[in-house]
Amino acid sequence: MQSKARPRNGPCKFIFVTGGVMSGLGKGVTTSSTAKLLQLAGYKVSCVKIDPYVNYDAGTMNPVAHGEVFVTDDGGECDMDIGNYERFIDMPMTKEHNITTGRVYMDVIKAEREGKYLGQCVQIIPHVTDAIKKTLRKIADDEGLDIMVVECGGTVGDIESLPFLEAFRQMELDQGLSNTLFIHVTLAPVLDVVGEQKTKPTQHSVQELRRIGIQPDLLAVRCKTPLSADARRKISLFGSVEEKCVISCHDAPSIYKVPEVLEAQGVLSAITERLGLRKPALRWGNWQSIADSFSNQSGMVKIAIVGKYVTLPDSYVSVYHALSHAGASIGKKIEIQWIDSEGFENGAAENLAQLKNFDGILAPGGFGKRGSEGIIDAANFARVNDIPYLGICFGFQLAIVAFARHAGGLTDANSSELDPHTKNPVVDFMPEQRNVHDMGGTMRLGSHKISVAAGTKAAKLYASNTIERRHRHRYEFNQRYLDLLTKKGLVLSASSDSGRRIEILEIPNHRFYFAVQYHAEFSSRPGKPEQAFDAFVKAAARR
Repeated sequence: MQSKARPRNGPCKFIFVTGGVMSGLGKGVTTSSTAKLLQLAGYKVSCVKIDPYVNYDAGTMNPVAHGEVFVTDDGGECDMDIGNYERFIDMPMTKEHNITTGRVYMDVIKAEREGKYLGQCVQIIPHVTDAIKKTLRKIADDEGLDIMVVECGGTVGDIESLPFLEAFRQMELDQGLSNTLFIHVTLAPVLDVVGEQKTKPTQHSVQELRRIGIQPDLLAVRCKTPLSADARRKISLFGSVEEKCVISCHDAPSIYKVPEVLEAQGVLSAITERLGLRKPALRWGNWQSIADSFSNQSGMVKIAIVGKYVTLPDSYVSVYHALSHAGASIGKKIEIQWIDSEGFENGAAENLAQLKNFDGILAPGGFGKRGSEGIIDAANFARVNDIPYLGICFGFQLAIVAFARHAGGLTDANSSELDPHTKNPVVDFMPEQRNVHDMGGTMRLGSHKISVAAGTKAAKLYASNTIERRHRHRYEFNQRYLDLLTKKGLVLSASSDSGRRIEILEIPNHRFYFAVQYHAEFSSRPGKPEQAFDAFVKAAARR
């Protein structure tokens, strides 16, 4: 859902966030925190993520290599930083908020094929850079933004990001100095043998940025402990940035405390002064108490996440945050153990016994045969041993397979994704997917309206007979097996598309056994945990 445009005073201001030294420094959190501060100051703000890879979007990328694919309401398959933006500013993003090299080049090539360049030789400058600038301005105008915070993925010096950085440099000329601002995220490491914060990585990173024509206005320096006065002076001197604009981004108790860390150092004042904005009056509302809830915790809830992509926890980053939101809401710390579902296969079923040591078992999304039997066995183990279970998408589908095999008497039940020749495909290919050949952007994607049956656990925890949630799947419950499984005690408590698709399953007499076809994790926010996660964590805390 796109934000409604509204009149604004003057042109939109653009804040560009770049990164240096190495990846993984926290550009996404810096971007989100900056946007949050501006939002709390009363500005209409949103974020855009630039990804320099040539893929059109993140949909076809391996989550172990790239991290989670975050799905927007309008069906965009986006970089996981889009999820960070939504969780911080509590506003739905759209697919337009994730710009890739692939998207830009496709637009430019399409325009060239349509003859829109009138015989020109199409080049990086000006045609590609103009396309980038046009896209950013269009989002700002369509949404009536006061300020747009644009994060550029990758590291300064990467060949892939050069056209985007050049577009940013040009926008400073086009929009004017008072309408653009650059934040550069760098690193001040401490070497054990020396014991002091080193500033050379930041100095060299700033030099690289300046070499391509961009002088940063603020330096956000990642460090383990607060930046020392000496390090700050050196960085200011060699980076040509005022000391007050060298910001210590030291470790915080949780990412939701970072806006307070930044504000304590005058970030908001520095930004508004540079952009010629009115002096802000911050209205924290309940944000500070929400942020505090992630560190003011007593007791622990142990959750096993049994999945396919656990070697990189970022593959399930929204699941992690949704669990932490639910834990914080009841003052409990969530301890997660990532368990590779393949460890329960190939004669190692005895390993399932370790799941008794956990308060809850969660099976997240995924695709493909590898590790699927392990998830099926884990889902059945949770049912038999009355351990709270939450299944998401693939975890929903495999919970159906597990129930059909072990409670429904269909010992050969399976998903046709995993065994195309199964005689009992309790999970099957969606009919409209059968003639689809392209992999990218062709699944059932985005937000869909869901009808919840009265008198069910789902109706109780959602307190509504209608909800909307985001989807990303090709397979669904095969309703030919509806009567058989419901007679055995499975409750299918929600549906969509006029009853054509089953969305929720539950087992009434179980401590908590609940699974959803949609991706509930994408709807969770700090201070407002998604209801399925909230109920799951509460059930696990009582175990």
